[in-house]
Amino acid sequence: MRFPVAERTAALIRALPKTETHLHIEGSLPFELLHRIRPDLYPEPPESWAQDFRFPDFRTFEKGLLAMAGHWFTSPDRYHEAASVLFTRLRDEHNVRYIETSFASGMMEFGGMDGRATAEAIRTAAPEGVEVRVLMGIHHVGYHEGTKDWIDASLHWPHLDGIDLHGPETAPVGPWAADLWARARAQGLITKAHAGEFDGPAFVGRVVDELGVRRVQHGVRAIEDPELLHRLAELDVTFDVCPVSNVKLGVVSSYDAHPIGRLMDAGIRCTVSTDDPLVFGSTLQDEYELLASRLGFDDERLARIARAGFEVASVDPAWREDRLAEIDDLLDARAEAA
Repeated sequence: MRFPVAERTAALIRALPKTETHLHIEGSLPFELLHRIRPDLYPEPPESWAQDFRFPDFRTFEKGLLAMAGHWFTSPDRYHEAASVLFTRLRDEHNVRYIETSFASGMMEFGGMDGRATAEAIRTAAPEGVEVRVLMGIHHVGYHEGTKDWIDASLHWPHLDGIDLHGPETAPVGPWAADLWARARAQGLITKAHAGEFDGPAFVGRVVDELGVRRVQHGVRAIEDPELLHRLAELDVTFDVCPVSNVKLGVVSSYDAHPIGRLMDAGIRCTVSTDDPLVFGSTLQDEYELLASRLGFDDERLARIARAGFEVASVDPAWREDRLAEIDDLLDARAEAA
């Protein structure tokens, strides 16, 4: 998938130090690993990799993703192998320096896997030069009598850096969530929530108010409520946006109509990531080129996206400042050469 841009712009995107802050590990399985174990079922990448592909609904997307991921992710060792290939590729091919990735608690529950060992397997796959933070995604109905003990214990796992709320937004969320998210923050963990996809802006406001999150995965439908946007900007809420995902899932009508630029103009910090590239077929280069080719992002605006990921990264402040300085130096050099 490519969104054609001038070579000068493509070169800038390649050179920018970048982050992936909205990346599902199961949905990011490198396709060649899936092909290796099931060439009969997956001789070629799925048709959903086509730029003009659109899913009829979220359930169809979820079913296809779980079918592919379920073949591979059967042990912590498999998570480690996939993460190692993925993280190294992001570093070497896309100049990614910082990654926040989530694994699904449901995969632990239904696959009978050890969540603590899985978090360690993912975290220890980080290659030199890349900071990786691992979050566990918990479904709206994923905390119950059969899971709550080990989910509570997860807040103390040494290789788990945070939690995220996963699943269709229209499913109810019990009072357990606000308590768990508050306890996670008390432990110094990152807290996020998926919102602003299929249930409109109201759910974005709910996760900010009820769960106390300041990191919203997607969030794009908040554009429909200007008063909410103003309040979120005042709270310094960040949206971890995935443009290709938004279009292919029908959250946004077209690439040209994506609201990320308007969200930024409203004062919302936005990062850009690939979400589930196993299903959507996009790379981080593609996502940035989409911004330039379809939404008119110039050098400064592309750099602002890259900066945003480092601004919210859970890292040593000196390391963050070094990365931000790299971006500034890159822009200065391009301006002098122009």
